Amino acid sequence: MAFEGLTEKLQGALRKMTGRGRLNEQSVKEGMREVRMALLEADVNYAVAKDFIKKVTERCVGQDVLASLTPSQQVIKIVSEEMTALMGSTNAKLTWSSSVPTIYMLCGLQGAGKTTMCAKLAGYLTRQGKKPMLAACDIYRPAAIKQLQVVGEQVHVPVFEKGTQDPVKTAKEAIEYARYYQRDVLIIDTAGRLHIDTELMDELVRIRDTVHPQEILLTVDAMTGQDAVNVAKAFDEALNVSGVILTKLDGDTRGGAALSVRAVTGKPIKFSGIGEKLSDIEPFHPDRMASRILGMGDMMTLIDKAAEAFDEQDAEKFARKGMSSRLTLDDFLEQMQSMKKMGGIKSMLSMLPGMSGKNIDVDDNAMKKPEAIIRSMTLRERRDPSILNASRRKRIAAGSGTTVQDVNQLIRQFEQAQQMMKQMMNSRGKRGMKMRFPGM
Repeated sequence: MAFEGLTEKLQGALRKMTGRGRLNEQSVKEGMREVRMALLEADVNYAVAKDFIKKVTERCVGQDVLASLTPSQQVIKIVSEEMTALMGSTNAKLTWSSSVPTIYMLCGLQGAGKTTMCAKLAGYLTRQGKKPMLAACDIYRPAAIKQLQVVGEQVHVPVFEKGTQDPVKTAKEAIEYARYYQRDVLIIDTAGRLHIDTELMDELVRIRDTVHPQEILLTVDAMTGQDAVNVAKAFDEALNVSGVILTKLDGDTRGGAALSVRAVTGKPIKFSGIGEKLSDIEPFHPDRMASRILGMGDMMTLIDKAAEAFDEQDAEKFARKGMSSRLTLDDFLEQMQSMKKMGGIKSMLSMLPGMSGKNIDVDDNAMKKPEAIIRSMTLRERRDPSILNASRRKRIAAGSGTTVQDVNQLIRQFEQAQQMMKQMMNSRGKRGMKMRFPGM
């Protein structure tokens, strides 16, 4: 889980400092010393960590904090505000060109997840109502073009490729192709290297000067820690990148890249990759990330995910069925599918206050078993579970690779959900429940 170690250490340092009741300058400085160590262990750039501690200490030893009746809350508020400022204060959105197509050029070192991120970004823009297209300009890495075609197909986005011809020419032809087929966004996947070299940079500069992209987005592997900052500096000096995309932020990363890149390069983090699925991409919100790092959860992102996963009309239909006690196992299955769209149970729990940064021992495959059981039923059985006698349950268990006990447990859970839905509907009415139950 991203930031797990950093969150734990920061919480420990802040608890020590604020658990003494009244604060004085000495206790603030001692606490900040531990916070600095936590940041350095998370591979945060030394200069960035030093400047951060200096700003927080100056604010914490002010009279308003020391004289406050709730100094602990004031300190946490200051740390949160400074951490948010460190990562850019506000969400930096993509900019758009006045002419079609808007061109985004993705660059980065080999292995940073650039090609996959091209497809993730294309899928994200498709969900925003855009019509993106991908251009394969990495002609050196074996199977790079094929990989882009595969992931492009998975997000239903066309891929323009011309084999191993000059990438500059391919990028230029891709623009004409996008215009002809009325694609309003062109995402260019460029070549990477295992390390920065002159040949790589020269090619990227030639592509930039030929197609004049609206934005040059640098993909950085968050798991490389301090090296990610050095890579970002080198690419920015050569190309003047407009933003950064952090990949693999869901891995066992110490978090230093997220906290350092913006401060060192001055370029905003625009997106983060938070999983292996092609839907696992999020706009980067510094305030929400700071909240996660400090263990305060991220309710806004959870709400955004719920709004995206649960269709309003389906939610109203679900509520009406609940009021009339006509919920079926098909409805139960739909709700499980919607929860999976939100990133799984573990991802959802990590965004709740007090759970962020903790090692949550929840199996995200827990929904596979009930899903298999429901899919092994006939349509009649799903609509009316009351007909499930012993022989039917035995058949369903065999068909789903589970046990009769598993089938019985699912039916009990479904009956409990029906009962709970009915009680909540009776107590709150349709208006209060239509959007609440699916998000529970």
